[in-house]
Amino acid sequence: MSLAKVFRENPNRRYIMFGGKGGLGKTTFSAATGYWLAKQGKKVLVFSVDPQASLSDIFQRDIYGKGAVEIMPNLYAQEIDADQHIREYQDEIRQKIRDMYGFEKIPDEIESYIQAASAEPAMEESAIFDQVVDIVVAGGYDYYIYDLVPLGHALYYLSMASVYDQWISKITKLREEMREYEQMAARVSRKKETQEDLILKELQDIRYRISTSSSILTDREKTAFFFVLIPEEMILIDTQKASKLFERYQVPISGYIVNRVIPERVVKSEHAPAYLKNRYEMQKKYLNKIHEMFGNSVLAEIEEMERDITGLEMIERMAHAMFGEETLE
Repeated sequence: MSLAKVFRENPNRRYIMFGGKGGLGKTTFSAATGYWLAKQGKKVLVFSVDPQASLSDIFQRDIYGKGAVEIMPNLYAQEIDADQHIREYQDEIRQKIRDMYGFEKIPDEIESYIQAASAEPAMEESAIFDQVVDIVVAGGYDYYIYDLVPLGHALYYLSMASVYDQWISKITKLREEMREYEQMAARVSRKKETQEDLILKELQDIRYRISTSSSILTDREKTAFFFVLIPEEMILIDTQKASKLFERYQVPISGYIVNRVIPERVVKSEHAPAYLKNRYEMQKKYLNKIHEMFGNSVLAEIEEMERDITGLEMIERMAHAMFGEETLE
């Protein structure tokens, strides 16, 4: 099995995710996979859901908060600015209050509530999730590549869909019950009925967007999730635990990619320092464990490179290391 073969044999898997602990190479693999697909004529969006995004660094372009930016033909990248999305959400709430109650200025106590609500710890994750839903529902690309946040946050993010869906379902049910009572009482004005219809329509639209995104995250036909790890004991233990948690969320795990493997030819050199030889032996031990644990699900071992992966030239090198000369055809 190889990475390219997984893509070839599953042409409907258009939602690609790379996950793992921070600093292991998720962003690098996301960018290189996007490059490989784009070179074959596929329109690809690589986007980061990590508030400490690094797509700008790897592509050497300022893309943060600028929407989808074209990097090269067929390849687009986007870094989500959660703070900007929160500000836009606040402005939308203010405008709705003005329209509904005819205020020229938002009362101080309401403004304080808006500010306090936006400072909630979960607000940033909610804003990111909401923008991911927007991206997925809008369509327009052949492949979507998620550069996920580190594992702990990724699990929270992946659970957001079900949390949102349950909450919206309850609110929608309450709204529908309220409308039934109001219609029976026949005490509301035509204007009020129109407002209620708009609220219900908005709730139903939110529910549709969330269910669409949620179904993609757990759809084995449409989604591929790849774990990124390196041959070290703690990373191996964490990955093993995380893979079980992801299975609990029914996230389809498509394979494992081992990064930063020291090549044998380097340590065979007479000038190779002792510490490098020791690390090579250590890595060999953990590579054996990785293959014992995950077997044929280990799709690639990527050698440690001599410099950072930044710029299209190095991204191309990484794409070649991941996929070789193989193509989708």
